[in-house]
Amino acid sequence: MVWFWLMAGLLVIVVLALLLRPLLSRRGRADVSRNALNTALYADQLRELDADLQSGALAASEVEAARRELKVRLLADVGQAEASKTARGGRGAAIAIGVAIPVIAVGVYFAVGNPGALAPKAGGDAAHEMNEQQVEAMVERLVQRLKREPENVGGWILLGRSYNMFGRFRESADAYANAVKLRPTDAQLLADYADALGMALGRNLAGEPEKLVARALQIDPRNLKALALAGTIAYERKDYSAAAAFWERMLPLLPPDSDDARSIRANVEEARSLSGERVAKKESNQDRSAAPASALRGSVQLAPALAAKAAPTDTVFIFARAAAGPPMPLAVLRKQVRDLPVAFALDDSMAMASGMRLSEFPRVVVGARISKSAGAAAQPGDLQGLSAPVANNAGGVSVVIDSVVR
Repeated sequence: MVWFWLMAGLLVIVVLALLLRPLLSRRGRADVSRNALNTALYADQLRELDADLQSGALAASEVEAARRELKVRLLADVGQAEASKTARGGRGAAIAIGVAIPVIAVGVYFAVGNPGALAPKAGGDAAHEMNEQQVEAMVERLVQRLKREPENVGGWILLGRSYNMFGRFRESADAYANAVKLRPTDAQLLADYADALGMALGRNLAGEPEKLVARALQIDPRNLKALALAGTIAYERKDYSAAAAFWERMLPLLPPDSDDARSIRANVEEARSLSGERVAKKESNQDRSAAPASALRGSVQLAPALAAKAAPTDTVFIFARAAAGPPMPLAVLRKQVRDLPVAFALDDSMAMASGMRLSEFPRVVVGARISKSAGAAAQPGDLQGLSAPVANNAGGVSVVIDSVVR
């Protein structure tokens, strides 16, 4: 059984090298130990196993067996590995791709294969090689299974990841498109779809991929991959201020002393330098609620008559949208019902797409919505309140959540 996990680990390392090298070549070099790389890879594999358990792609017993094998392999690799130097850095897209490399062989095998075949057989060979053709055959079996089970969202996600591993980005995007139809409010899935589609279009995120990124951020303004891709889109358009703003929003979501945080800080500094700004900020122990003087400010409260309909942990979205123009939010702030009443400040750093910043629309409407599903898109049963149109830099705006979305 060990040979299988070793091959899966090798595939993960190879995919990381192939995907990240062209993205990371623009920046300097930094030292990264092999131990740290192995640990990160295994952590990603464990997260993928948990996700596949939730989606139904793997059974609980299969996930537990895989988890034990991964732990044994991690201890062996970390105990034997020596520190080595490898190229790192690059723009936000590198973080987006490197955050979660799937255990393709494991997922597809358990989805369509015979897990019992992993156990050693009496009198059989101790190990044998799994070549690329065998993995492709497993992927093809997954394709055939999805023809019989087109509603299997976990299968479509596995297929998208599998095609992505082989560089078949058009087919990967098509698989993700099917998954998105079945799970349209999954921010991470939308970001993965945008990434694959951008690769299929020749590493171009303009157009439909950008719309998918905007949808992902509307659902989850804190999604790391969507923020990274949005920053990359802005950077490629030479909108360096917007790129810096998107990437800066990633920093509170990353461990302050991690390599990822250091790389993102370097990207932010570069983008601000290119935009002609000189901004020196401390990324730890900083008050993230601070906003520039030109921000749109006010307060949100929940009407007493609706208090019984909201739980303390329900998500509250505070947003501004153009009074006359596209319905997409121009800035979004996320809170919880327990925070109400709460003061807010909205500004351009909270933009969800380049070219759609608060400062570009003189008159806006401020809204606040309590979402039972934690999704930013309004759903029947959500609680909501809207202000009258105000200036984009107004102060003292009052929003009362006093109605139910029908």
